[in-house]
Amino acid sequence: MTVACIVVAAGRGERLGDERPKAFAELGGRPLIEYALRALARSARVDDVVVVVPTGFENHPALDGATRVVEGGGTRQESVARGMAALPAEAHVVLVHDAARCLAPPELFDAVADAVDDAAGGAYEAVVPGLAVVDTVKQVDGDGRVTGTPDRTALRAVQTPQGFRRAVLERAHESPGTTDVSDDAGLVELLGRPVHVVPGHPDAFKITRPLDLVLAEAVLSAKATL
Repeated sequence: MTVACIVVAAGRGERLGDERPKAFAELGGRPLIEYALRALARSARVDDVVVVVPTGFENHPALDGATRVVEGGGTRQESVARGMAALPAEAHVVLVHDAARCLAPPELFDAVADAVDDAAGGAYEAVVPGLAVVDTVKQVDGDGRVTGTPDRTALRAVQTPQGFRRAVLERAHESPGTTDVSDDAGLVELLGRPVHVVPGHPDAFKITRPLDLVLAEAVLSAKATL
């Protein structure tokens, strides 16, 4: 029985302003996906890595750390489903990770896997890492009018990798009417199954816009001086 990770790297990343797909945009002279795969190679728990990429990128040299590479689908959900289809039969815990969170450290992958893996004492069938929300959040209607102010102490900014017992994740993806959900934990929630939050990591932020690359460069620079 093993732990496998699906790395979703098929997004176009238009908001990043790079002509390349986001996972293949460069940070410090290397594609984002390369940092994610390096972290996974240092994980003590992950045994198998499936990377889902855009058409034409299946043989990119930055993917050397992957166990196998598959072509992505038209949506994130379809890409994850294709990644699941490529998993080895012995994988009983599945992590799903966005390549755009390329600086997520190995210990975050291990902590999520441990929380799910019953063989390691894990108690949960679905786990997401999250950080406390520091900003005041407003709920608004279609006209931009504020309709509520949620208590931020009960809110978490969710990251990846998200972890699941394989049977639960497969059932969530097979359920009808779930194409509008932004992450895999949301699919599990629609099944009525519990999802638990474990502590996230500041370095697991998502690179979406050019300013995020500047922050990522600063994180890399700080680590190089330690």
